[in-house]
Amino acid sequence: MQEQYRTVARAGVHESEINRSRFLCSLAPAATEEEAQDFVARVRKEHPTATHNCFAYVIGADASVQKASDDGEPGGTAGVPMLQMLMRRETRYVVAVVTRYYGGVKLGAGGLIRAYGGVVGEALDELGTITRRRFRLATIRVDHQRAGKLENDLRATGRDVREVRYAEAVTIDIGLPDGDVEAFTGWLADATAGTATLELGGEAYGDATA
Repeated sequence: MQEQYRTVARAGVHESEINRSRFLCSLAPAATEEEAQDFVARVRKEHPTATHNCFAYVIGADASVQKASDDGEPGGTAGVPMLQMLMRRETRYVVAVVTRYYGGVKLGAGGLIRAYGGVVGEALDELGTITRRRFRLATIRVDHQRAGKLENDLRATGRDVREVRYAEAVTIDIGLPDGDVEAFTGWLADATAGTATLELGGEAYGDATA
């Protein structure tokens, strides 16, 4: 698995006008290829009278799935430059749809490439990106007496506390960078006088903290 990846911070739309044509870039995070395709379908439904609805998406922290469509524009002038911009910006789990309303002035192949790639870059700048880092999921079990202080200490030290459950004992689900597991195990033993247990789980991605 990749140590980290970057994705768009939120869904949104950025609009540019180039030689009287309107270009609207709809951008969104997408966890799966199905989510990306659903987003493309929704944008197309919102703009049924548009001249073109071109798209590109990258799924997987290692960019294992890459798709693009020119949607009737000359081959390689729309979807590919959109995809190239997403890759150049090192964004993953992201989908972009550029809706074009033709304004009567032909842009030529070079103009189209610049327009489609450029509006995706502008949308990424406007909406912003976030970095997500690989974490090991872990579960702490601790008695009620120590749970409150331990949870506070975890949050105070910037740990990724995901869920706290109260039952016979208290379980706290956290995310740990792989390199921190050994040091954290020692810290936990000191913080709870050796009474807490730590169970390591699978891997996931979480927002990277500064």
